[in-house]
Amino acid sequence: MWLITAGPTREPIDSVRYISNASSGRMAYGIAAAAAARGHPIKVLSGPVAMPAPAGVEVIDVRSAREMLDEGKRELASAEHSVLMGVAAVADFRPKQRFAGKPPKEKGAFTLDLVENPDVLAELGALGRARICVGFALESFSEEEREAALERARGKRLRKGLDAIVLNEAAAMEAQGSRLCWLGPDGGAEDLGCGDKEWLAERLVLRVEALMRERGLLE
Repeated sequence: MWLITAGPTREPIDSVRYISNASSGRMAYGIAAAAAARGHPIKVLSGPVAMPAPAGVEVIDVRSAREMLDEGKRELASAEHSVLMGVAAVADFRPKQRFAGKPPKEKGAFTLDLVENPDVLAELGALGRARICVGFALESFSEEEREAALERARGKRLRKGLDAIVLNEAAAMEAQGSRLCWLGPDGGAEDLGCGDKEWLAERLVLRVEALMRERGLLE
């Protein structure tokens, strides 16, 4: 079983407004579709997206980071998973307090206290219920800054205890295409190329399968 997180999270301010981001979920859904097409059983923990569930893929809808974490814990507790992939763009912060209803607009400045959200992928990976954990590092950088971005991604992989991490350019969040770079257990960087997200998703699934074979999880 593969468990994949997808899309943005929404952290409610009140009954109407929320903190979120521009993630479409397209990359995660593309990975899920490509992996399912290759015979892998797939479940997706999905934040709010405007995309249909891929054929043969079970989608579990969540809204906030804490909901995603709770559902992920339940899924991992039910069975050991071969792959856990954190592709969701989880909001880093949430409002400290959720207001009831929709407070009326008042003149002057409005201060919103925020608290840090849980690191969903790190906490799920630490449970030890997935044999391979892969994360995404969303970065904004120029070509001259690329090596520094790779180093930051390597550091993120180590801090989160991941087997591999995928460097994803921030400009691609709302775009049709993207550019990805795979950083594996040895820290080496493998450019997966630049193209539409579905094509890259297929390449990424092949790379994960290669790691599964190295670990004796796939023939």
